[in-house]
Amino acid sequence: MKVSIRDLSKITGFSPATISNALNHKKGVNRETAEEIFRVARETGYLNANAVTKIRLLIFKKNGQIIEDTPFFQSLIEGFEEECHRLGYEMVISRADQREADYENQVKELLHEQGSAVVVLATEMMDGDLEPFRNAPCPLILLDHWSESMEFNAVLINNADAARMMTEHLLNYGHKEIGYLKGSFRIKGFRSRYVGFLTALRKKKIPYREEYTVTLGTSLNDAYQDMLKYLEKNPVLPTAYFADNDMIALGAMKALQEKGYRIPEDVSIVGFDDLPFSEISSPGLTTLRVPNREMGKMAVRRAAELIEGIAADAVTKTQVCPKIVYRDTVKRILE
Repeated sequence: MKVSIRDLSKITGFSPATISNALNHKKGVNRETAEEIFRVARETGYLNANAVTKIRLLIFKKNGQIIEDTPFFQSLIEGFEEECHRLGYEMVISRADQREADYENQVKELLHEQGSAVVVLATEMMDGDLEPFRNAPCPLILLDHWSESMEFNAVLINNADAARMMTEHLLNYGHKEIGYLKGSFRIKGFRSRYVGFLTALRKKKIPYREEYTVTLGTSLNDAYQDMLKYLEKNPVLPTAYFADNDMIALGAMKALQEKGYRIPEDVSIVGFDDLPFSEISSPGLTTLRVPNREMGKMAVRRAAELIEGIAADAVTKTQVCPKIVYRDTVKRILE
């Protein structure tokens, strides 16, 4: 005998409207109620065992230098969780470390697990790392990455335009000798930021001096230590630095200040991300604010669309646009 929504209502004690809203991931049904309804729906055979009821956040690690316990990723994950809860999906977090011997088997098992859509937090990925995810049997979204060579739905930062915009801010303040604080681990996002940086210089016909590039570790302490070593050589410094992210900028700032450089009087510096540390640093770091919480939510919404068959045949690339947060690390140079 076929089970109906009215039957589910009798078993669970919830109204038919609540049952329907829960099964269709509509607002107004709390998490505990939705989970109970889905459990009974599965047990009674009303809901096909293959139906997608959870969205998995798969955190990819290549070396773990970028994906670490920082406020940026914490906020992104919080947004992800909030949207899963709002839409009535169970949230699951998994990690896949490429350095582990059974990495490919781990990925295969996760992608073939019934009842799940997968959002890959792919910050540390390069295109060559995407092969195990090609033709995934489940709804799949890339978060913080995009592939030119393979078709994946993606939500990411508009890195190039944001970096161009910040570099133009430095140029508008009269800086013509601008250096680049380059993260030693070259994720795709960093490479895109470098492209945007160079684009801004070319538009103003300002040649870039490679000797102004300083390669630093991507943690705050590594950036600090590497910048100290660089400054011990007594190099000629530019008037300003663009850093790949805030952690690098803040580490470099600490080293510069220890060596007696005043910021921004002697050297200006800007970052990317707007971490909480950037507001309380001395001086406060001028940086680019990324709507990371909203990125997490957007990835969940796109996963839900794929689950429900909305624009499922279209491959979408959604970019979020950072905005400049003006603080106190950029000096205006008089002509």
